[in-house]
Amino acid sequence: MTDPTLRRGWTTGACATAAARAAFAALHGAGHPDPVEIALPGGARVAFALALGEVGDGWARAGIVKDAGDDPDVTHGALVVATVRPAPAGAGVVFRAGEGVGTVTRPGLPIPPGEPAINPVPRAMIRAAIAEAAELLGVAPDADVELAVPGGALLAERTLNGRLGIVGGLSILGTTGIVVPYSCAAWIDTIHRGIDVARALGLGHVAGATGNTSEVAVRALHGLAEPALIDMGDFVGGMLKYLRRHPVARVTVAGGVAKMTKLAQGLLDLHSKRGEVDRGFLAGRARAAGGGPALAQAILASNTAAEAFGLAEAEGVALGAEIAGAALATAAACLGRSEGLDVALFDRTGRLVARAG
Repeated sequence: MTDPTLRRGWTTGACATAAARAAFAALHGAGHPDPVEIALPGGARVAFALALGEVGDGWARAGIVKDAGDDPDVTHGALVVATVRPAPAGAGVVFRAGEGVGTVTRPGLPIPPGEPAINPVPRAMIRAAIAEAAELLGVAPDADVELAVPGGALLAERTLNGRLGIVGGLSILGTTGIVVPYSCAAWIDTIHRGIDVARALGLGHVAGATGNTSEVAVRALHGLAEPALIDMGDFVGGMLKYLRRHPVARVTVAGGVAKMTKLAQGLLDLHSKRGEVDRGFLAGRARAAGGGPALAQAILASNTAAEAFGLAEAEGVALGAEIAGAALATAAACLGRSEGLDVALFDRTGRLVARAG
């Protein structure tokens, strides 16, 4: 998947975690550790050099300059700042949005409206880093953490945050802490090589997944071995076209509701740059599944595909089955057959929403 000539970088979540840990230590009289070490979700430990370290009356601040490696990330070179203040005993870590960090204003995202746009994994990383520092310092892991990215509001104009209802700045993102740059050609080549290996091992069933959550879920659903899992990412067409020429008896296409909606619309490259979820398409499919005009209007006004599916599910309308069937038709046309082909839709928790084929 990765091009060995491209340099990896760090997510805003990893930078924010390192800044928060350094500021927490300084708040409790231990000074700013420089470099400051944190644990990534996968268990690796990495260290960051500080670009900023300040202490005031009842607060401490630290900043890390984000290095996105060779990835074309709009936040490359941005300063990620954490200001830490004491929190009431037992409060744990309280998150706040500072300058350049957005606030969620619409439903359908992993963080509820009114909360800072700091995604779940970075929140967990910051809590863990502060808990580790607190244990070493012999203090309680209670902290008020304000994250800021100076100039982030301007950078956010180059992202989809505004369309998603995240106002005022950027999101603090990342699921692994690492930014992995890639080229489409390198990723598709890796897909092909994965299929080659599965065929060489005599495996009769492969599953391509759009991401880690759907991969874990489809592996459990079908009881698949590791070599049967194809990390297709957005390149469902690249996988299916290769399988058409190099067949495997059974093929599963798995992904989240948004990605599979794009497949249902007829897209074979599921990247956001290639096309968006069509709310009108979703509303029409909801009507086909028995939903009324009010549901269709609500879906047209929804913020995300996840929200649209939630609205349909709340009314007992099987939107997932409709989308799975349409996605199956797109995939079958690309693969050149429907026999032995199935599609599985999962929500962001890995729950099976629907399947077809």
